[in-house]
Amino acid sequence: MTPRPGQPSKSRPDGPPPEDASEPPPVDDFSSRVLDLVDSIPPGRVMSYGDIAAYLAAGPGPRQVGKVMSVYGGAVAWWRVIHSDGTPAPGHDSVAVKHYLAEGTPLRSARPPVRVDIRRARWPGP
Repeated sequence: MTPRPGQPSKSRPDGPPPEDASEPPPVDDFSSRVLDLVDSIPPGRVMSYGDIAAYLAAGPGPRQVGKVMSVYGGAVAWWRVIHSDGTPAPGHDSVAVKHYLAEGTPLRSARPPVRVDIRRARWPGP
């Protein structure tokens, strides 16, 4: 479930750590749309930060999607959002690969650097 304005995200123990220990800011419209889209990515499929920005056709680009994920990503399947080269969020290879293997996500490499086969795993959106 996507956090709503004024509600902190429900962090997963295996998700990316928050940037600081303070409570995350209220969720704005762009953040809510990003999180809703990430929530809809099926198991075994992925979208890049750029794919999400393009799908939402919003002014903010991939870096802003990354910022949303760094603040609120623990509340969604963060491992399904990757870089355009197929790599997961920096520092999260070992946790992400466990999810990829469990979900049957096509991989190019299960060893560091972990790399998803983005051509086979890319999801075009709902």
